[in-house]
Amino acid sequence: MVRHASLFSQIVGVVDRNQFARLVSEHYSERNAKGFKSWDHFVSMLFCQVAQAKSLREISGGLASANGKLRHLGMTQPPSKSTLSYANQQRPCETYQSLFYQTLTRCQHLALGKHKFRFKNKLLSLDSSTISLCLGLFPWAKFRRTKGAVKLHLLLDHDGYLPSFVHITTDGTHDVTVARDLNIAPESIVAMDRAYNDYRLFSRWTQERIYFVTRTKSNAAYRVVETREVPQNRNIISNELIEFTDKKSYEKCPHRLRKIVVFDKGNDRYIELLTKSYDIWCNNNRRHL
Repeated sequence: MVRHASLFSQIVGVVDRNQFARLVSEHYSERNAKGFKSWDHFVSMLFCQVAQAKSLREISGGLASANGKLRHLGMTQPPSKSTLSYANQQRPCETYQSLFYQTLTRCQHLALGKHKFRFKNKLLSLDSSTISLCLGLFPWAKFRRTKGAVKLHLLLDHDGYLPSFVHITTDGTHDVTVARDLNIAPESIVAMDRAYNDYRLFSRWTQERIYFVTRTKSNAAYRVVETREVPQNRNIISNELIEFTDKKSYEKCPHRLRKIVVFDKGNDRYIELLTKSYDIWCNNNRRHL
């Protein structure tokens, strides 16, 4: 009897074996398997990700070093390098693709209702990260003249703290270029950094009833249309409705936006935030959201 399961076995235990067997049957994953089952293949490649293995040799050797614990993972013996190589080439990937989406749905349902603080609107975070690569090993990932990298663009859904959109670019694509192609549901709130500051995008999102929160450009030209009260005993310093005065900026975004200044006590600094105004015009009638 196993009293204390390893962390890896707990991760593997998230997957429903009966559900996995149905996917194997549906996608004929055991055809030409040569004794290496789809479950063994799944555990091997999951171990590759968790252990950050860089080669088939590391996967095979790593599982072999834990030979006595493999039975708790549903495996009888570790695979050889050639067996793994053959399976990666011949086994259909659709089985694991379906498994991913089923597991994602399950995790999203488990995460619902566990937040102490929730917005009524869907909250999304948009950001990108640069992952450095060696140009000698990945010549296709040329990022700059002497640097190899890929850029990961991610939209995080806070309902389950799981990504709802992931896009990888290899040519240093600007963050805004990816943001313009996003399909975001109305009434959602998108939090992002200053790299996504694009007035034409803000205008489109305002018309589509999509809320956004980002940092204001330091050189933004605007005038204050209305000053509103701020809540007491909070870190909010000012709350203003603004509109752009620069001709090009106004043509791109003729809507009134809200500029909020907050004090970041931890870093002893002021932060200027730009967001969609809560007041919008609809059919020439002003209504409050």
